[in-house]
Amino acid sequence: MVGGNSVAEYVEALGILVGAIILFKIIQKILISWLRKVSKKTNTDIDDLIVHVVESFKAPFYYVLALYLAVSYLTFPQVVDNVALVVFILFLSYYGVQAIQIIIEYVILKAIHKRDGAHVPMGMIQMMVRIVVWSLGILFILSNLGIEITSLIAGLGIGGIAVALALQNILGDLFSSFAIYLDKPFEIGDFIIVGEHMGIVEKIGIKTTRIRALQGEEIVISNKELTSTRIQNFKKMQERRVVFLFGVTYGTPNEKMEKISDIVKQAVESEEHARFERSHFKNFGDSSLNFESVYYILSGDYNEYMDIQERINLSVKKAFEVEGIDMAFPTRTIHIEK
Repeated sequence: MVGGNSVAEYVEALGILVGAIILFKIIQKILISWLRKVSKKTNTDIDDLIVHVVESFKAPFYYVLALYLAVSYLTFPQVVDNVALVVFILFLSYYGVQAIQIIIEYVILKAIHKRDGAHVPMGMIQMMVRIVVWSLGILFILSNLGIEITSLIAGLGIGGIAVALALQNILGDLFSSFAIYLDKPFEIGDFIIVGEHMGIVEKIGIKTTRIRALQGEEIVISNKELTSTRIQNFKKMQERRVVFLFGVTYGTPNEKMEKISDIVKQAVESEEHARFERSHFKNFGDSSLNFESVYYILSGDYNEYMDIQERINLSVKKAFEVEGIDMAFPTRTIHIEK
């Protein structure tokens, strides 16, 4: 007898150890091979996820599991059994947390891809997932080791409230950044207007978003402010409604006035990316007969809008010169009584 066990029992335990290791490896290889064959026949990637989870259980896990089974077959002092149990729980928790982490990251990544989240910081999200999952894993380990965690959870809750109050603004910006990434009111490269500021979005960070203004300077705005205010996003504009006004002189004959709307219509319809809406003699101004014209540009690009508007203005001006129609300008007539 050695340590309370016979030589035969040690041999049997060794056989259990070797046999369990071989059995676990065979089962893993067969299971992974079968799952890979199934994954090739299906369009879903859930089976790929299962393969990834199974592969995350590396050889040390099976060695420890086999060793725990072999040690459980033998008779040892309670201290040895407790140490074996602790080691087994640690390994089980470590690989279990890894598997849960893989599944959670898969679900989050799937949700982000559905929303076309090209600029989502996966590193930051993975860090948050790891903190939460490993915190739960540590509590699981402590609970299985017989440690009372109720008071610990209560203390963490009170401490969490204190930290949340102290970091209220930072946490507000952090959660606002997640709202921006998931809801996507704007993306990098979009031209937006926020209050009195406007520019192109260059970077969406954890706490702030950086915008390059038209004048060239960088504008830094907190994410919390962005999610609590109105944002105009011109990058998502598919067409632009344009209203432009002009006036002609009071001396313009009626037959010339009746041609003006058709002149504007022809100028707009000559543009490939413009759609004419209307043109009307709107009202009598102080020193002009005012016209209001409306058309749509079939693009959200501002430079294209300005190019089209310039060509329309030149076309209208040329037509007015041919027809002898004078554009109005501010004038004042003074009558002197004798």
